[in-house]
Amino acid sequence: MAPTEQLEIETKYDVDTSVILPALHELPGVASVAQPVELELEAVYYDTAALDLAAHKVTLRRRTGGEDDGWHVKFPGSSGGRLEVRHPLGRSVRNVPIAVVRTVRVHVRDQQLVPVVTLHTRRIVHRLLDADGGVLAELADDHVTATVAGGEPESWREWEVELVDGDGLLLEDAGELLTAAGARPASGPSKLARALGDRVPAYDEWTLPKKPRTSDLFRAYAGAQVQAIRERDPEVRRDVPDSIHKFRVATRRLRSALATYRPVIDRAVGDPLRDELKWLAGELGVARDAEVQREHFAAEVAEQPVELVMGRVAGRIDDHLRRVYKDGRAGALAALESPRYFRLLDALDELLAKPPVTGDDRKASKQIGELLDHDYRRMRKAVRRSQRAETVAEQDHELHEVRKSSKRLRYAAESAVPVLSDEAADLAARAEQVQEILGEHQDSVVSRELLHHLALEVYAEGGNPFTYGRLHATEEARGNTSREAFYELWPTLKFH
Repeated sequence: MAPTEQLEIETKYDVDTSVILPALHELPGVASVAQPVELELEAVYYDTAALDLAAHKVTLRRRTGGEDDGWHVKFPGSSGGRLEVRHPLGRSVRNVPIAVVRTVRVHVRDQQLVPVVTLHTRRIVHRLLDADGGVLAELADDHVTATVAGGEPESWREWEVELVDGDGLLLEDAGELLTAAGARPASGPSKLARALGDRVPAYDEWTLPKKPRTSDLFRAYAGAQVQAIRERDPEVRRDVPDSIHKFRVATRRLRSALATYRPVIDRAVGDPLRDELKWLAGELGVARDAEVQREHFAAEVAEQPVELVMGRVAGRIDDHLRRVYKDGRAGALAALESPRYFRLLDALDELLAKPPVTGDDRKASKQIGELLDHDYRRMRKAVRRSQRAETVAEQDHELHEVRKSSKRLRYAAESAVPVLSDEAADLAARAEQVQEILGEHQDSVVSRELLHHLALEVYAEGGNPFTYGRLHATEEARGNTSREAFYELWPTLKFH
Protein backbone atom coordinates (compact mmCIF):
# COMPACT_ATOMS: atom_id res chain seq x y z
CA MET A 1 0.00 0.00 0.00
CA ALA A 2 1.37 3.41 -1.00
CA PRO A 3 1.83 6.14 1.61
CA THR A 4 -0.88 8.77 1.97
CA GLU A 5 -0.65 12.46 2.83
CA GLN A 6 -2.91 14.96 4.54
CA LEU A 7 -2.60 18.47 5.93
CA GLU A 8 -3.43 18.37 9.62
CA ILE A 9 -5.00 21.55 11.01
CA GLU A 10 -5.74 21.34 14.71
CA THR A 11 -5.63 23.12 18.04
CA LYS A 12 -4.72 21.58 21.40
CA TYR A 13 -5.77 22.43 24.95
CA ASP A 14 -4.62 21.35 28.39
CA VAL A 15 -7.50 20.44 30.66
CA ASP A 16 -7.89 19.15 34.20
CA THR A 17 -9.34 15.66 34.69
CA SER A 18 -12.36 17.07 36.50
CA VAL A 19 -13.47 19.41 33.68
CA ILE A 20 -16.67 18.41 31.86
CA LEU A 21 -16.83 18.62 28.07
CA PRO A 22 -19.25 21.40 27.00
CA ALA A 23 -22.19 20.96 24.65
CA LEU A 24 -20.43 20.75 21.26
CA HIS A 25 -23.69 20.73 19.25
CA GLU A 26 -24.18 24.38 20.22
CA LEU A 27 -21.23 25.45 18.04
CA PRO A 28 -22.25 27.52 14.96
CA GLY A 29 -22.68 25.30 11.90
CA VAL A 30 -22.73 22.07 13.92
CA ALA A 31 -26.03 20.25 13.50
CA SER A 32 -25.25 17.27 15.70
CA VAL A 33 -22.49 15.30 17.41
CA ALA A 34 -22.04 11.61 16.58
CA GLN A 35 -22.01 8.93 19.25
CA PRO A 36 -18.58 9.02 20.96
CA VAL A 37 -16.00 6.40 19.98
CA GLU A 38 -13.48 5.19 22.58
CA LEU A 39 -10.02 4.03 21.49
CA GLU A 40 -6.92 2.71 23.26
CA LEU A 41 -3.90 3.99 21.36
CA GLU A 42 -0.20 3.28 21.61
CA ALA A 43 2.36 5.46 19.84
CA VAL A 44 6.10 4.78 19.91
CA TYR A 45 8.13 7.79 18.80
CA TYR A 46 11.51 7.32 17.15
CA ASP A 47 14.42 9.74 16.89
CA THR A 48 18.20 9.84 16.93
CA ALA A 49 20.03 9.77 20.25
CA ALA A 50 20.56 13.53 19.85
CA LEU A 51 16.83 14.11 19.10
CA ASP A 52 17.54 15.63 15.69
CA LEU A 53 13.95 15.15 14.50
CA ALA A 54 12.44 16.81 17.55
CA ALA A 55 14.90 19.69 17.20
CA HIS A 56 13.57 20.32 13.67
CA LYS A 57 9.92 19.90 14.77
CA VAL A 58 9.54 16.63 12.84
CA THR A 59 7.90 13.59 14.45
CA LEU A 60 8.05 9.90 13.51
CA ARG A 61 5.86 7.38 15.29
CA ARG A 62 4.44 3.87 15.08
CA ARG A 63 0.73 4.13 15.95
CA THR A 64 -1.49 1.17 16.80
CA GLY A 65 -4.95 0.72 18.29
CA GLY A 66 -6.91 3.29 16.31
CA GLU A 67 -8.44 3.90 12.92
CA ASP A 68 -5.17 5.09 11.43
CA ASP A 69 -2.66 2.41 12.44
CA GLY A 70 0.67 2.84 10.71
CA TRP A 71 3.94 4.74 10.61
CA HIS A 72 3.28 8.48 10.71
CA VAL A 73 5.74 11.25 9.87
CA LYS A 74 4.73 14.85 10.52
CA PHE A 75 6.47 17.88 9.05
CA PRO A 76 5.93 21.57 9.86
CA GLY A 77 3.41 22.95 7.37
CA SER A 78 2.10 26.31 6.28
CA SER A 79 -0.55 28.42 8.03
CA GLY A 80 -0.08 26.60 11.31
CA GLY A 81 -0.89 23.16 9.87
CA ARG A 82 1.31 20.08 9.73
CA LEU A 83 1.80 17.72 6.81
CA GLU A 84 1.28 14.10 7.89
CA VAL A 85 2.63 11.29 5.71
CA ARG A 86 1.27 7.85 6.62
CA HIS A 87 2.92 4.55 5.70
CA PRO A 88 1.37 1.08 6.18
CA LEU A 89 2.07 -0.57 9.52
CA GLY A 90 3.86 -3.58 8.02
CA ARG A 91 5.54 -6.28 10.06
CA SER A 92 8.38 -4.26 11.55
CA VAL A 93 7.93 -3.45 15.22
CA ARG A 94 11.38 -2.61 16.54
CA ASN A 95 13.01 -1.06 13.47
CA VAL A 96 11.71 1.80 11.34
CA PRO A 97 11.06 0.59 7.75
CA ILE A 98 13.55 1.95 5.22
CA ALA A 99 10.77 3.67 3.22
CA VAL A 100 9.89 5.66 6.35
CA VAL A 101 13.52 6.39 7.24
CA ARG A 102 14.08 7.92 3.81
CA THR A 103 11.41 10.55 4.44
CA VAL A 104 13.50 11.99 7.29
CA ARG A 105 17.00 11.33 5.90
CA VAL A 106 17.81 15.01 5.58
CA HIS A 107 17.67 15.27 9.38
CA VAL A 108 18.89 11.86 10.58
CA ARG A 109 21.30 10.97 7.72
CA ASP A 110 22.99 7.66 8.55
CA GLN A 111 22.32 7.78 12.29
CA GLN A 112 20.25 5.06 13.93
CA LEU A 113 16.63 5.72 14.87
CA VAL A 114 15.66 4.45 18.33
CA PRO A 115 12.49 4.61 20.48
CA VAL A 116 12.54 7.77 22.61
CA VAL A 117 8.98 8.07 23.94
CA THR A 118 6.00 5.73 24.28
CA LEU A 119 2.54 7.24 24.61
CA HIS A 120 -0.53 5.35 25.81
CA THR A 121 -3.71 7.31 25.18
CA ARG A 122 -7.30 6.59 26.11
CA ARG A 123 -9.10 8.64 23.49
CA ILE A 124 -12.79 9.49 23.23
CA VAL A 125 -13.59 10.89 19.77
CA HIS A 126 -16.53 13.26 19.26
CA ARG A 127 -17.34 13.91 15.59
CA LEU A 128 -19.01 17.25 14.84
CA LEU A 129 -21.48 16.86 11.97
CA ASP A 130 -23.23 19.24 9.59
CA ALA A 131 -26.88 19.00 8.54
CA ASP A 132 -26.06 16.39 5.87
CA GLY A 133 -24.12 14.18 8.26
CA GLY A 134 -20.71 15.28 6.96
CA VAL A 135 -17.85 15.48 9.46
CA LEU A 136 -16.79 19.09 10.10
CA ALA A 137 -14.24 18.34 12.81
CA GLU A 138 -13.24 15.84 15.43
CA LEU A 139 -12.69 16.58 19.11
CA ALA A 140 -10.46 14.07 20.87
CA ASP A 141 -10.67 13.90 24.65
CA ASP A 142 -7.29 12.32 25.49
CA HIS A 143 -6.01 10.87 28.75
CA VAL A 144 -2.30 10.46 28.06
CA THR A 145 0.49 8.54 29.80
CA ALA A 146 3.94 9.26 28.39
CA THR A 147 7.10 7.34 29.20
CA VAL A 148 10.44 8.71 28.05
CA ALA A 149 13.11 6.04 27.52
CA GLY A 150 14.74 5.53 30.90
CA GLY A 151 12.29 7.86 32.69
CA GLU A 152 9.17 7.72 34.85
CA PRO A 153 5.65 7.85 33.38
CA GLU A 154 3.87 11.22 33.26
CA SER A 155 0.12 11.61 32.79
CA TRP A 156 -2.12 14.44 31.69
CA ARG A 157 -5.38 15.19 29.89
CA GLU A 158 -5.80 17.28 26.76
CA TRP A 159 -8.44 18.18 24.19
CA GLU A 160 -7.56 18.22 20.51
CA VAL A 161 -9.80 19.72 17.82
CA GLU A 162 -8.89 18.74 14.25
CA LEU A 163 -10.64 20.09 11.17
CA VAL A 164 -12.03 17.64 8.62
CA ASP A 165 -14.36 19.55 6.29
CA GLY A 166 -14.90 22.54 8.56
CA ASP A 167 -13.18 25.91 8.37
CA GLY A 168 -11.03 28.13 10.56
CA LEU A 169 -14.03 29.87 12.07
CA LEU A 170 -15.15 26.58 13.57
CA LEU A 171 -11.74 26.20 15.22
CA GLU A 172 -12.03 29.70 16.68
CA ASP A 173 -15.55 29.11 17.95
CA ALA A 174 -14.55 25.75 19.44
CA GLY A 175 -11.60 27.42 21.16
CA GLU A 176 -13.84 29.98 22.83
CA LEU A 177 -16.28 27.28 23.97
CA LEU A 178 -13.55 25.01 25.37
CA THR A 179 -11.65 27.75 27.20
CA ALA A 180 -14.90 28.95 28.73
CA ALA A 181 -15.36 25.41 30.03
CA GLY A 182 -11.96 25.47 31.72
CA ALA A 183 -9.45 24.44 29.05
CA ARG A 184 -6.14 26.26 28.51
CA PRO A 185 -4.03 26.58 25.35
CA ALA A 186 -1.65 23.62 25.26
CA SER A 187 1.72 24.16 26.92
CA GLY A 188 3.48 22.48 23.98
CA PRO A 189 2.90 22.00 20.24
CA SER A 190 2.51 18.21 20.58
CA LYS A 191 2.32 15.33 23.04
CA LEU A 192 5.88 14.40 22.12
CA ALA A 193 7.19 17.90 22.82
CA ARG A 194 5.47 17.90 26.22
CA ALA A 195 6.90 14.47 27.06
CA LEU A 196 10.46 15.41 26.06
CA GLY A 197 10.37 18.85 27.68
CA ASP A 198 13.79 20.47 27.92
CA ARG A 199 15.55 17.37 26.57
CA VAL A 200 15.13 18.69 23.02
CA PRO A 201 18.24 20.60 21.89
CA ALA A 202 17.51 24.28 21.38
CA TYR A 203 19.12 25.80 18.32
CA ASP A 204 20.11 29.42 18.75
CA GLU A 205 17.67 31.62 16.87
CA TRP A 206 20.11 33.75 14.90
CA THR A 207 18.77 36.90 13.28
CA LEU A 208 20.45 39.39 10.98
CA PRO A 209 21.81 42.38 12.97
CA LYS A 210 20.45 45.83 12.16
CA LYS A 211 23.92 46.91 11.09
CA PRO A 212 25.30 43.68 9.60
CA ARG A 213 28.80 42.86 8.57
CA THR A 214 29.29 41.28 5.16
CA SER A 215 29.64 37.82 6.69
CA ASP A 216 26.23 38.33 8.33
CA LEU A 217 24.64 38.81 4.91
CA PHE A 218 26.24 35.57 3.79
CA ARG A 219 25.06 33.71 6.87
CA ALA A 220 21.47 34.91 6.43
CA TYR A 221 21.34 34.04 2.73
CA ALA A 222 23.12 30.71 3.12
CA GLY A 223 20.88 29.81 6.05
CA ALA A 224 17.78 30.34 3.91
CA GLN A 225 19.16 28.01 1.23
CA VAL A 226 20.10 25.28 3.70
CA GLN A 227 16.59 25.50 5.14
CA ALA A 228 15.19 25.16 1.62
CA ILE A 229 17.28 22.02 1.13
CA ARG A 230 15.87 20.56 4.36
CA GLU A 231 12.34 21.27 3.18
CA ARG A 232 12.76 20.09 -0.42
CA ASP A 233 14.60 16.85 0.31
CA PRO A 234 11.48 15.02 1.63
CA GLU A 235 9.42 16.48 -1.25
CA VAL A 236 11.83 15.14 -3.88
CA ARG A 237 11.62 11.69 -2.31
CA ARG A 238 7.81 11.88 -2.42
CA ASP A 239 7.91 13.12 -6.04
CA VAL A 240 6.10 16.37 -5.26
CA PRO A 241 5.71 18.43 -8.48
CA ASP A 242 8.49 20.99 -9.07
CA SER A 243 10.38 19.80 -5.96
CA ILE A 244 13.53 18.81 -7.86
CA HIS A 245 13.66 22.26 -9.46
CA LYS A 246 13.30 24.05 -6.12
CA PHE A 247 15.88 21.79 -4.48
CA ARG A 248 18.32 22.41 -7.32
CA VAL A 249 17.81 26.17 -7.16
CA ALA A 250 18.66 26.15 -3.45
CA THR A 251 21.93 24.32 -4.13
CA ARG A 252 22.79 26.77 -6.90
CA ARG A 253 22.03 29.81 -4.78
CA LEU A 254 24.22 28.47 -1.99
CA ARG A 255 27.04 27.58 -4.36
CA SER A 256 26.84 31.04 -5.90
CA ALA A 257 26.93 32.74 -2.50
CA LEU A 258 30.08 30.82 -1.56
CA ALA A 259 31.71 32.29 -4.70
CA THR A 260 30.45 35.86 -4.27
CA TYR A 261 31.46 36.01 -0.61
CA ARG A 262 34.97 34.57 -1.08
CA PRO A 263 36.55 37.78 0.30
CA VAL A 264 34.95 37.10 3.70
CA ILE A 265 34.41 33.31 3.73
CA ASP A 266 37.51 31.11 3.83
CA ARG A 267 37.99 29.48 0.41
CA ALA A 268 39.58 26.45 2.05
CA VAL A 269 36.08 25.68 3.39
CA GLY A 270 33.92 27.28 0.72
CA ASP A 271 35.49 25.88 -2.46
CA PRO A 272 35.18 22.17 -1.48
CA LEU A 273 31.56 22.85 -0.53
CA ARG A 274 30.99 24.41 -3.95
CA ASP A 275 32.36 21.27 -5.59
CA GLU A 276 29.99 19.08 -3.59
CA LEU A 277 27.01 21.33 -4.30
CA LYS A 278 27.88 21.20 -8.01
CA TRP A 279 27.87 17.40 -7.82
CA LEU A 280 24.49 17.38 -6.09
CA ALA A 281 22.93 19.83 -8.56
CA GLY A 282 24.22 17.66 -11.40
CA GLU A 283 22.60 14.56 -9.93
CA LEU A 284 19.30 16.42 -9.66
CA GLY A 285 19.58 18.09 -13.06
CA VAL A 286 19.06 15.08 -15.35
CA ALA A 287 15.49 14.48 -14.20
CA ARG A 288 14.68 18.17 -14.02
CA ASP A 289 15.90 18.91 -17.56
CA ALA A 290 13.93 15.97 -18.95
CA GLU A 291 10.84 17.20 -17.09
CA VAL A 292 11.12 20.66 -18.68
CA GLN A 293 11.72 19.26 -22.17
CA ARG A 294 8.75 16.92 -21.96
CA GLU A 295 6.41 19.83 -21.24
CA HIS A 296 7.98 21.96 -23.96
CA PHE A 297 7.86 19.36 -26.76
CA ALA A 298 4.34 18.21 -25.89
CA ALA A 299 3.17 21.77 -26.61
CA GLU A 300 5.46 22.34 -29.60
CA VAL A 301 4.49 19.19 -31.49
CA ALA A 302 0.81 19.87 -30.79
CA GLU A 303 1.17 23.23 -32.57
CA GLN A 304 2.38 21.62 -35.82
CA PRO A 305 -0.08 21.19 -38.70
CA VAL A 306 -1.31 17.61 -38.67
CA GLU A 307 -0.25 17.00 -42.27
CA LEU A 308 3.36 17.95 -41.41
CA VAL A 309 3.75 15.48 -38.55
CA MET A 310 5.32 12.42 -40.16
CA GLY A 311 5.06 9.39 -37.92
CA ARG A 312 4.81 8.99 -34.17
CA VAL A 313 6.81 12.13 -33.35
CA ALA A 314 5.27 13.28 -30.06
CA GLY A 315 5.18 9.75 -28.70
CA ARG A 316 8.80 9.02 -29.62
CA ILE A 317 10.08 12.23 -28.05
CA ASP A 318 8.00 11.65 -24.92
CA ASP A 319 9.09 8.02 -24.62
CA HIS A 320 12.74 9.06 -24.81
CA LEU A 321 12.39 11.84 -22.26
CA ARG A 322 10.30 9.66 -19.97
CA ARG A 323 13.15 7.14 -19.87
CA VAL A 324 15.66 9.91 -19.23
CA TYR A 325 13.50 11.26 -16.40
CA LYS A 326 13.06 7.83 -14.85
CA ASP A 327 16.80 7.12 -14.93
CA GLY A 328 17.59 10.65 -13.74
CA ARG A 329 15.18 10.43 -10.82
CA ALA A 330 16.66 7.06 -9.83
CA GLY A 331 20.11 8.64 -9.91
CA ALA A 332 18.93 11.60 -7.84
CA LEU A 333 17.37 9.35 -5.20
CA ALA A 334 20.54 7.25 -5.07
CA ALA A 335 22.56 10.43 -4.48
CA LEU A 336 20.22 11.43 -1.64
CA GLU A 337 20.87 8.05 0.01
CA SER A 338 24.66 8.29 -0.26
CA PRO A 339 27.20 8.95 2.51
CA ARG A 340 28.58 11.70 0.28
CA TYR A 341 25.29 13.59 0.57
CA PHE A 342 25.08 13.00 4.32
CA ARG A 343 28.57 14.43 4.83
CA LEU A 344 27.63 17.44 2.69
CA LEU A 345 24.66 18.08 4.97
CA ASP A 346 26.95 17.79 7.99
CA ALA A 347 29.32 20.32 6.43
CA LEU A 348 26.47 22.74 5.73
CA ASP A 349 25.35 22.53 9.36
CA GLU A 350 28.91 23.37 10.41
CA LEU A 351 29.07 26.23 7.89
CA LEU A 352 26.07 27.92 9.47
CA ALA A 353 27.00 27.15 13.07
CA LYS A 354 30.56 28.47 12.69
CA PRO A 355 30.97 30.51 9.47
CA PRO A 356 34.70 30.47 8.49
CA VAL A 357 35.04 34.24 8.37
CA THR A 358 38.28 35.79 7.08
CA GLY A 359 39.98 38.92 8.33
CA ASP A 360 38.61 41.04 5.48
CA ASP A 361 35.09 41.04 6.90
CA ARG A 362 33.80 44.63 7.14
CA LYS A 363 30.54 46.51 7.56
CA ALA A 364 28.22 45.29 4.83
CA SER A 365 27.21 48.82 3.90
CA LYS A 366 30.85 49.54 3.04
CA GLN A 367 31.80 46.25 1.38
CA ILE A 368 28.81 44.63 -0.33
CA GLY A 369 28.99 47.05 -3.28
CA GLU A 370 32.48 45.77 -4.05
CA LEU A 371 31.24 42.19 -4.18
CA LEU A 372 28.36 43.08 -6.48
CA ASP A 373 30.68 45.07 -8.71
CA HIS A 374 33.02 42.08 -8.98
CA ASP A 375 30.18 39.82 -10.11
CA TYR A 376 28.93 42.45 -12.56
CA ARG A 377 32.40 42.83 -14.12
CA ARG A 378 32.65 39.04 -14.34
CA MET A 379 29.39 38.99 -16.30
CA ARG A 380 30.53 41.84 -18.54
CA LYS A 381 33.69 39.90 -19.49
CA ALA A 382 31.55 36.90 -20.41
CA VAL A 383 29.37 39.11 -22.63
CA ARG A 384 32.44 40.45 -24.43
CA ARG A 385 33.69 36.91 -25.06
CA SER A 386 30.31 36.03 -26.60
CA GLN A 387 30.50 39.10 -28.84
CA ARG A 388 33.96 38.08 -30.07
CA ALA A 389 32.94 34.47 -30.79
CA GLU A 390 33.78 33.39 -34.35
CA THR A 391 31.30 30.53 -34.69
CA VAL A 392 27.70 29.94 -33.68
CA ALA A 393 28.71 27.00 -31.50
CA GLU A 394 31.31 29.11 -29.71
CA GLN A 395 28.81 31.91 -29.17
CA ASP A 396 26.23 29.46 -27.83
CA HIS A 397 28.80 28.26 -25.30
CA GLU A 398 29.75 31.79 -24.25
CA LEU A 399 26.12 32.87 -23.89
CA HIS A 400 25.61 29.93 -21.55
CA GLU A 401 28.50 31.31 -19.49
CA VAL A 402 26.82 34.73 -19.52
CA ARG A 403 23.66 33.12 -18.19
CA LYS A 404 25.57 31.50 -15.34
CA SER A 405 27.19 34.85 -14.57
CA SER A 406 23.78 36.55 -14.57
CA LYS A 407 22.52 34.02 -12.03
CA ARG A 408 25.46 34.71 -9.74
CA LEU A 409 24.83 38.45 -10.02
CA ARG A 410 21.13 37.96 -9.34
CA TYR A 411 21.71 35.83 -6.26
CA ALA A 412 24.36 38.22 -4.96
CA ALA A 413 21.94 41.12 -5.36
CA GLU A 414 19.22 39.15 -3.56
CA SER A 415 21.53 38.62 -0.62
CA ALA A 416 22.32 42.34 -0.52
CA VAL A 417 18.70 43.53 -0.27
CA PRO A 418 18.80 43.90 3.56
CA VAL A 419 21.50 46.58 3.10
CA LEU A 420 20.99 48.09 -0.36
CA SER A 421 17.21 47.69 -0.43
CA ASP A 422 15.59 48.81 -3.72
CA GLU A 423 18.91 49.20 -5.52
CA ALA A 424 19.77 45.56 -4.94
CA ALA A 425 16.22 44.36 -5.65
CA ASP A 426 16.23 46.22 -8.98
CA LEU A 427 19.60 44.74 -9.94
CA ALA A 428 18.36 41.25 -9.03
CA ALA A 429 15.24 41.73 -11.18
CA ARG A 430 17.25 42.87 -14.21
CA ALA A 431 19.74 40.02 -13.83
CA GLU A 432 16.82 37.60 -13.58
CA GLN A 433 15.47 38.98 -16.85
CA VAL A 434 18.79 38.20 -18.53
CA GLN A 435 18.78 34.75 -16.95
CA GLU A 436 15.32 33.98 -18.32
CA ILE A 437 16.11 35.18 -21.84
CA LEU A 438 19.33 33.21 -22.02
CA GLY A 439 17.57 30.28 -20.40
CA GLU A 440 15.34 30.18 -23.47
CA HIS A 441 18.47 30.28 -25.62
CA GLN A 442 20.15 27.41 -23.77
CA ASP A 443 16.96 25.35 -23.83
CA SER A 444 16.89 25.77 -27.61
CA VAL A 445 20.50 24.56 -27.86
CA VAL A 446 19.78 21.44 -25.80
CA SER A 447 16.53 20.79 -27.69
CA ARG A 448 18.32 20.98 -31.05
CA GLU A 449 20.83 18.39 -29.88
CA LEU A 450 18.02 16.05 -28.84
CA LEU A 451 16.10 16.52 -32.10
CA HIS A 452 19.22 15.87 -34.17
CA HIS A 453 19.85 12.66 -32.21
CA LEU A 454 16.28 11.41 -32.64
CA ALA A 455 16.20 12.35 -36.35
CA LEU A 456 19.29 10.22 -36.96
CA GLU A 457 17.65 7.32 -35.12
CA VAL A 458 14.47 7.60 -37.21
CA TYR A 459 16.44 7.85 -40.45
CA ALA A 460 18.56 4.81 -39.55
CA GLU A 461 15.34 2.84 -38.98
CA GLY A 462 14.03 3.83 -42.41
CA GLY A 463 11.55 6.37 -41.09
CA ASN A 464 10.87 9.94 -42.19
CA PRO A 465 12.76 12.52 -40.08
CA PHE A 466 11.06 15.51 -41.76
CA THR A 467 9.16 16.67 -38.68
CA TYR A 468 12.26 16.51 -36.50
CA GLY A 469 13.98 18.82 -38.97
CA ARG A 470 11.03 21.17 -38.87
CA LEU A 471 11.12 21.23 -35.07
CA HIS A 472 14.89 21.77 -35.21
CA ALA A 473 14.34 24.87 -37.35
CA THR A 474 11.77 26.14 -34.84
CA GLU A 475 14.27 25.69 -32.02
CA GLU A 476 16.94 27.47 -34.03
CA ALA A 477 14.58 30.41 -34.51
CA ARG A 478 13.85 30.41 -30.77
CA GLY A 479 17.57 30.56 -30.05
CA ASN A 480 18.13 33.39 -32.50
CA THR A 481 15.24 35.39 -31.05
CA SER A 482 16.59 34.94 -27.52
CA ARG A 483 20.11 35.91 -28.60
CA GLU A 484 18.88 39.12 -30.23
CA ALA A 485 16.70 39.96 -27.23
CA PHE A 486 19.67 39.59 -24.90
CA TYR A 487 21.96 41.87 -26.91
CA GLU A 488 19.19 44.48 -26.96
CA LEU A 489 18.72 44.21 -23.19
CA TRP A 490 22.36 44.08 -22.17
CA PRO A 491 23.17 47.83 -22.52
CA THR A 492 20.39 48.63 -20.02
CA LEU A 493 21.84 46.44 -17.28
CA LYS A 494 24.14 48.81 -15.47
CA PHE A 495 25.55 48.74 -11.96
CA HIS A 496 26.70 52.10 -10.49
